[in-house]
Amino acid sequence: MMTVEAAVLPHARATVAVQPVELGEPGAGEVLVRMEACGICHSDLYVAGLEKLPAVPLILGHEGIGRVAALGEGAAPWALGDRVGITFLGPTCGACEWCCSDRERFCSRQTNFGYSLNGALAEYAIVPAAGLAAIPADLPAAEAAPLCCAGWTAYGALREAALESGQKVALFGYGGLGHLALQMACHRGWRAAVVDLSEDKLAMARAAGAEIAIAAENAGRTLQKTYGGVDAAIVLTPSPAAIQQAFRALKRTGTLVLVGLSVNPYELPLADTILKGITVRGSYLGTRQELAEVFRLARSGAIRAHVHTHALAETPAILESLRRGEVLGRAVIAF
Repeated sequence: MMTVEAAVLPHARATVAVQPVELGEPGAGEVLVRMEACGICHSDLYVAGLEKLPAVPLILGHEGIGRVAALGEGAAPWALGDRVGITFLGPTCGACEWCCSDRERFCSRQTNFGYSLNGALAEYAIVPAAGLAAIPADLPAAEAAPLCCAGWTAYGALREAALESGQKVALFGYGGLGHLALQMACHRGWRAAVVDLSEDKLAMARAAGAEIAIAAENAGRTLQKTYGGVDAAIVLTPSPAAIQQAFRALKRTGTLVLVGLSVNPYELPLADTILKGITVRGSYLGTRQELAEVFRLARSGAIRAHVHTHALAETPAILESLRRGEVLGRAVIAF
């Protein structure tokens, strides 16, 4: 047994605490990972706020970068010292129609790090080998960590938008996902607008290449007046009000892509959805090949996560800052 420090959710809707946790040896098909970095995601807040969870106490975190420190039996293809990533998506059933069609993220029997499995906000983590991703050795750990969720999710959302160079996209929310989505959109030659509540974030978006960066209030009307509507609006925040503004920003036959997780309901006008030919899509992560493409983009310099690093002990305070919308870019725990 070894004792490690971890960010633990003791029970549903509890306060996250950094405390010692005992780990044993990795079992069959498992890997012990010495963590280098782990990003803190808004989904950690979402999980912490749920009324029921599959397992508690729970170690949070699903943007983890580390090195293989020990292997259980049958933990191929990994070897000692391999650089690996822990994402939200853990092992899946491997046999359903979604797993067999490169859509394993929709498997009804999927497991998830930091939700149904212990996550990566710990000095060491024992994880199923089948749920790990290969990470390039030359990317700094703190910059690579947000790509495991924020980068992957942003890439998948842009794929759902399905735009061509020169078309217009509006990104609602300029946090950990939004600042990477903007870089990806600009890399593809899209004309990008950013909508957020924070003037500091809007200033960052303008500096990063946003053609328009505007406050959330009446954003739909402003984008209609400025652009005649956008081809796609991607909502990266869990705010129902943002979804409504994004819908209003769309041109006829536009696409609304919903990404931010929330238990809140939302309403959209049925007549306008039908008569204007609006497409509404949910977007959740992406394919394993797309995750590899995200890391390729980072290695090429096309995207770079804006990160600030912290000690593990700061995790509870960072989560509260994230709840208040005060985090610029991505907060990353460095071990």
